[in-house]
Amino acid sequence: MRHMAAVFWAASMFVGLQKSASSPDSIVDLSSRNLSSVPRDLPQTAEVLDLSCNHIHQLHTGDFKNTMLLRDLNVSWNSLEEVDPETFLDTPLLEHLDLSHNMLRNLSGQTYLMHTGNLLVLNLTSNKFLTMTLGSEFSSLLKLERLTVGAKNTSNGDFKNIAKIKLQILTLSLENEPGYEAGSLKDVHSQRLQLAYINPTIDLDLIGDALSLFDELELINLTGGYIYLSKQMSERAEIHTSHLYLTSISIEWGELTQYVNTVLRTSITHLSASDVTIYKPPYVDTKVTQTTKLKSFTVSQAVVKSFFFAQEALYNFFINIPVENMAVIETSIIHMTCPKSQSPILQLDFSHCALSDTIFSGVKDQEFVECKNLGNLRKLTLRSNNLKNLQVLSKRMQHMMSLQHLDLSFNSIVYDGLLECMWPENITNLNLSSNRLSDSIFKCLPKGTEALDLNNNKISVVPQSIFKLENLSSLNLNANRLRDLPVCNTFPVLSELLLRSNSLHAPSVDRLDSCPKLKTLDVSNNPFTCICSLRGFISLGIKSENRKSHTGVELLSWPLGYYCAYPGAVRDSTLKDIRISLVSCNSGLLAATILVPAVVMIMTVMVMCRHWDVIWYMGMIWQWTRAKHRARTREVRPEDLVNVEFHAFVSYSQHDADWVTNSLFPNLEGPGRGLSICHHEQNFVPGKTIIENIICCVEKSRRCVFVLSANFVKSEWCHYELYFASHQRLAQGSDSIVLVLLEPLPQYLIPSKYYQLKSMMSRHTYLEWPQDRAKHRLFWANLRAALQADLPNAPVTEIQE
Repeated sequence: MRHMAAVFWAASMFVGLQKSASSPDSIVDLSSRNLSSVPRDLPQTAEVLDLSCNHIHQLHTGDFKNTMLLRDLNVSWNSLEEVDPETFLDTPLLEHLDLSHNMLRNLSGQTYLMHTGNLLVLNLTSNKFLTMTLGSEFSSLLKLERLTVGAKNTSNGDFKNIAKIKLQILTLSLENEPGYEAGSLKDVHSQRLQLAYINPTIDLDLIGDALSLFDELELINLTGGYIYLSKQMSERAEIHTSHLYLTSISIEWGELTQYVNTVLRTSITHLSASDVTIYKPPYVDTKVTQTTKLKSFTVSQAVVKSFFFAQEALYNFFINIPVENMAVIETSIIHMTCPKSQSPILQLDFSHCALSDTIFSGVKDQEFVECKNLGNLRKLTLRSNNLKNLQVLSKRMQHMMSLQHLDLSFNSIVYDGLLECMWPENITNLNLSSNRLSDSIFKCLPKGTEALDLNNNKISVVPQSIFKLENLSSLNLNANRLRDLPVCNTFPVLSELLLRSNSLHAPSVDRLDSCPKLKTLDVSNNPFTCICSLRGFISLGIKSENRKSHTGVELLSWPLGYYCAYPGAVRDSTLKDIRISLVSCNSGLLAATILVPAVVMIMTVMVMCRHWDVIWYMGMIWQWTRAKHRARTREVRPEDLVNVEFHAFVSYSQHDADWVTNSLFPNLEGPGRGLSICHHEQNFVPGKTIIENIICCVEKSRRCVFVLSANFVKSEWCHYELYFASHQRLAQGSDSIVLVLLEPLPQYLIPSKYYQLKSMMSRHTYLEWPQDRAKHRLFWANLRAALQADLPNAPVTEIQE
């Protein structure tokens, strides 16, 4: 009974927790604290209070005055002898009360119940009650749904005070050698009656009343007396009970089969046995009654206490029971045989067993024989077994022509794609979740499938080159390895597609165009990469939320289930909050956005430069800067300036003498210019030959300025001067010659003998005389900068000028 009380409290606690607040102070556990009274410092927020397994003798008025929110109270397993009438005056919300396993003595004197009008569950079992007489205070428990009581004697009228209460469950704890008066339960109105036995003694009057008064009867902890129970059931002309439950029972195989066959001959429609321990299992087959009103038979958590028995005999008994719904669950059976004749079973459940791929098959002449006697089966559940080969399983079920629903989830099933599957043609719902299936699974599917669950497998892609599943409307591919949305060409009527928790980074929304019937899509909890390729999917989510999507697709869990996984800057941000601009994603638009302003700016600058001769000015400034830089950085050795008297020797054609005389010399030798220029009229020595004077002037000048024009290249003397200056350049450095272009001088006009001039013009920068007077000032500044130098031997007269 201690186990039963624990179950009772766990159930009431679960209900209480569902209703209680999330505050940590709402659940108070003071069990096994050696308490002798209720603590005075209970938190006001307490909704669930456990005071079990203490030494409390009495509950007093005011013990719970601070716990007005209390809903669940457990004071079981104490030494409780008395409860004051007004103990629960301050707990108007109390719904679950457990006072079992105490020392209370009078069921008709529980006056404290007058203040528990909201009570739903009450447990008073295992106290010192001699009679089952419920006092008038029980009549106030109009909301009571579950009542658990126990007493040594039960008489007529004991339950009259709860005659107007419609219970869901009434549990009677039957003490040692209980006394029961026939008809005592006639005042009880309860959906189910539970009889919890402490000893194997069965009171036939009690069983008789239970079978005639209650829709559901549950026998708990029964360890014997099955023969008498079977006899009582077989002798009754009418049985009101439709659901019969056996819980936590121990039974021999012979008694079990006799009991089941007895039930099969009654009007009972549902038989269930859970937590069953079977002794003396069979060695030979046991006959099964074939005519019955029983609709369903369930066995759960059954254990056989023997290692030596005929397994097929045990399996044959269960599979040949003529019911519509058969379930053997949470039982370690490794095989199930085929019925001996065409079975009426419509639904078959072998969940959480240990079945292998040989299920339903037999061996004849060393060959497997497939089962043909489950032709009426519509729903088969083989969840959580040891199934491994999908192609073999399809063979096992090929003759189940009525099969529509098949659940093979939570196994270790694989399919290699080598052999063709042999499914019956009427399967519409197929559950293959939580297996080891890969992409090849799409080659082994029933063609009429309407709902397909492939959740939690190893599928990375949905191949397009497979036969069409014309009727498939729901496809669950959650928790796989998909990297993109599948194409629906092979699923023309698909309306629901679930892709939660895959490996989709940027789903291709355009693939949804192949799914014209799609209404529901779930792509949540995927590692989305929030880059340009995700813009279309984000747009789909926003339109789905606003009901404006042209596809009409509802995106489940949007927006809270959709987060960015990359890049790191936006990780854990919802897709709805991400903004990816169109310009940054369209390369053509991005290029146009950048290039058009750049081209406009360049053209504007070019027009302005052309209009204002900016390029010319920049060139001249650059030459001036280079000249200044060379003047500062070049180290002039003193010996290089020995006998150097002039800053420059000017070579020009006599046809250009006017420009030289009127423009060049004044801007180089004028006041404040500081330059000494060597020219023919002043510095040629009479008596010397022209060649000698040229050589002498070149040697005495630091640089040679050549005024280039069409006339220059026609002059023979200019050619001599250029020739001697070139030799001087080799001796003094590359900057000893300065070229001034007086007028444009194309290369083709320069005679071949001026090859040195052509070379210098192609490799060196020259100064070009501008026609615009506004540019003359900068021209002269550049020329003077190119010639400027300190000459120790410069003539004084030159400086004075």
